[in-house]
Amino acid sequence: MIEVKNLEKTFGNQKVLKGITTTFDAGKTNLIIGQSGSGKTVFLKSLLGIHTPETGTIEFDGRIYSNLTDDEKRELRTEIGMVFQGSALFDSMTVEENIGFPLKMFSKKTPAEIKERVNFVIDRVNLINANDKKPSEISGGMQKRVAIARAIVNNPKYLFCDEPNSGLDPKTAIVIDNLIQEITEEYNITTVINTHDMNSVMEIGEKIIFLKNGLLEWEGSKKEIFKTDNEAVTDFVYSSELFKKVRKMYLEEDAS
Repeated sequence: MIEVKNLEKTFGNQKVLKGITTTFDAGKTNLIIGQSGSGKTVFLKSLLGIHTPETGTIEFDGRIYSNLTDDEKRELRTEIGMVFQGSALFDSMTVEENIGFPLKMFSKKTPAEIKERVNFVIDRVNLINANDKKPSEISGGMQKRVAIARAIVNNPKYLFCDEPNSGLDPKTAIVIDNLIQEITEEYNITTVINTHDMNSVMEIGEKIIFLKNGLLEWEGSKKEIFKTDNEAVTDFVYSSELFKKVRKMYLEEDAS
């Protein structure tokens, strides 16, 4: 579980985060949504320790990040997996080498143990016959699977995903969404996903927070977002006719 209390972050004279308080539960897919400039990226980077908020706290299962020593922060980082927007794979490394990289850097496993663990996660994300291929030799969807496998190879307690469906076709995006959700539930990971993809909201939005102008404007589940009368949320979510139809369906089901 990650608990955020009264988080504020300012750059120069601009306050980007304005007192955000929320909770991200383990075993659930927690989504951060909002328009460009809403503070999503700054919020995610604050959770990762890249930005240091002026006020407020971030607790990882009771551990307040700002109170940790440097050694404790390094230890916490070994419990975090990250899926970057562009996958961020090493072009010169094979799939197997990319996935094994965190184990070589942050664990004391032997080469044989690393290979065993890498093969386990390769199988878990269904990467068939890809061990010896370079990123340029596989599809965008497979690259995302590699990125997910690398993020979970160290058995993280916390998984952060920045626009994991960026650049993917709709069908592949759904597959990646479902894979992230399955892994989250299977290993009871606290997963936080920064996304603009409303299909992800429909598919895996167990907990959604909507940011607007640095404020937490709304939070709830994927079912609740289709029933809310919050004008800022409805303006953002129902900008397409498709989602207007989906909302109508949810409301009709609730009424029957």
